[in-house]
Amino acid sequence: MELTVGPIQFFWRGAALRDFYARLADEAPVDRVVLGELVCSKRLPFYRTEIPQAIERLQAAGKQVVLTSLALITLKRERKLTAELVDMGLEIEVNDLTALAYLPEGAAFSIGPLVNTYNEGTAAWLHARGAARICLPPELPSISVAAITATCPAPIEVWGWGRLPLAISGRCYHARLHDRAKDNCHFICDADPDGRTVDTLDGQKFLAVNGVQTLSAACANATHQVTELRDAGVSSLRLSPQSQGFMRLCSDFRALLDGRSTAEAVSRRALPHAPGGTYCDGFLTGDSGVAWSQSGYGPA
Repeated sequence: MELTVGPIQFFWRGAALRDFYARLADEAPVDRVVLGELVCSKRLPFYRTEIPQAIERLQAAGKQVVLTSLALITLKRERKLTAELVDMGLEIEVNDLTALAYLPEGAAFSIGPLVNTYNEGTAAWLHARGAARICLPPELPSISVAAITATCPAPIEVWGWGRLPLAISGRCYHARLHDRAKDNCHFICDADPDGRTVDTLDGQKFLAVNGVQTLSAACANATHQVTELRDAGVSSLRLSPQSQGFMRLCSDFRALLDGRSTAEAVSRRALPHAPGGTYCDGFLTGDSGVAWSQSGYGPA
């Protein structure tokens, strides 16, 4: 089973991004890396010049490199940015199906977790359209994952770690929180490099926000489902970047997949840097998404 590092969901400025991908190239035993801006096109100018260097270094280290589309393409400049992705000469991960209109016939592309691939029919259509790989949305239970992998010829990837991407909005939550207009946000989302937890009025961790994005408050952790997912035919697990402890996490997941570590050991070691400080795996197990199937480390 392979390991894929997804795009950075949060706003990290150039120096942080440069260091992250340099270390990922040199230290992380992963197979595939998805680069680029997924959430907010306004962030891209701050690190756009870093992307070619990151691509070169990752490829030199033997990693397959893929570029992500935006999750919500609405503005003229966003359509232009999407069209320009093709000129980079790399596989494109489509996270908004309107991006397909900009891909020339025969161009390599894959499908990201923000596309609603919820059943065998959708997966079959995407594969027939040319998708070389499909990362399933994280809301699917393992029984549905198995049904899709049993019928879809394309390699199937499943979310293995990180705050779950739940929704994209036209409104920026970070800007609103700080009494700023979306068009004059001052990029305040960079104050929360792993997202900002939202509590209920009773003080319960509820969700997390990241600019225009809504995520889970807890960190999804599929370590205890690895054997089940592998037996179902899943080809790869996706690890979502976080600001601390990520290189060690990649090594721990590699050890787990190779049989040199256990789910319990990986979960225990990774907890201090897990976004939100708790785990969930309820979507995979068929319970509510916030549920955690093991004892300890779950919702408070």
